[in-house]
Amino acid sequence: MQGRKALRQLLSLAPSSKYDMEKSVALKKKFSKDRLCEFLCVVPALAAILLLYHYPLTQLVRYSFTDWNMLKKTYRFVGWKNWKWLFTTLDTNGIVNSFNVTIIYTVCSVASVMVLGLFLSLLMSRKTRFFSFMRSVLFMPRYIAMSSIAIIFLWILDENMGVANYLLRLWGAKPVPWISSPNWAIFSLCMVNIWKNLGYNMMIYLSAMQGISKDYYEAAALDGAGVVVIFRKITLPLLSPTTAFLLVTQFIGSMKVFNIIDIMTSGGPGEATQVVTYKLYDMIFVQYRIDRASTVALVFFFLLMVVTILTMRWNGRKVNYDA
Repeated sequence: MQGRKALRQLLSLAPSSKYDMEKSVALKKKFSKDRLCEFLCVVPALAAILLLYHYPLTQLVRYSFTDWNMLKKTYRFVGWKNWKWLFTTLDTNGIVNSFNVTIIYTVCSVASVMVLGLFLSLLMSRKTRFFSFMRSVLFMPRYIAMSSIAIIFLWILDENMGVANYLLRLWGAKPVPWISSPNWAIFSLCMVNIWKNLGYNMMIYLSAMQGISKDYYEAAALDGAGVVVIFRKITLPLLSPTTAFLLVTQFIGSMKVFNIIDIMTSGGPGEATQVVTYKLYDMIFVQYRIDRASTVALVFFFLLMVVTILTMRWNGRKVNYDA
């Protein structure tokens, strides 16, 4: 009985006349034409992605298996020679140090800018003219180019003629070697990065907090919850999508830092601020070793990809999208 019923349903859906069959064929052709038009609209974007992202990546993989020195006109394939060099000379090639410096800079910058950005968003949440003006002042550094910021802070943090040490002398403190000391240089760069991105994080958190329904806070207040409990149990969980977004974007941006290093320290003093990107610049344009630089760049790329995937998986389990 069920088989007969299913057969009758199929027959009822089938075209009952020649007119219905022609109409069905016309609809299929129109659907196919629409799909083709949609695909043709996407082709330019796909071509740009393939040309600007995937093609350079494949070339990077190819160069890592060659002995290409820019001083030579030709190069040849040498197999795994560059990869062997990378892992057998880790104690002398400076790659480990550059990864360590990059991680220190990233952790310091991301943690500080996110915590301070959240704190400022709570502080600047009042809707008055004064606080609106202060929010615009804090957000303004976002529009300034990093190269300009680096030049300004290069003057401010100068050990002999800088404004920072001048103020310290007025207060009776000793001047600080902000850039010339290996112990202070990386944290000075972190401070500059925090100054530039703090207002952006504040505004993103502030806009997210304004999107949280007031019903949650009213219900918590009726239950007698305090300010700290409301922030910990309501605000923070409902801000988790914003936190995940800022964490990923700030992490990738900090790992790829270059301009500020190039202008303010040039990787020094010594190799105290030589991050991975500046190490790659040195290998290509100073040592002229594109082959070895390609190998290091691939390792750096896979590291970023793995960390990003792990972060997104963690976000999928921990992020709350109820707001």
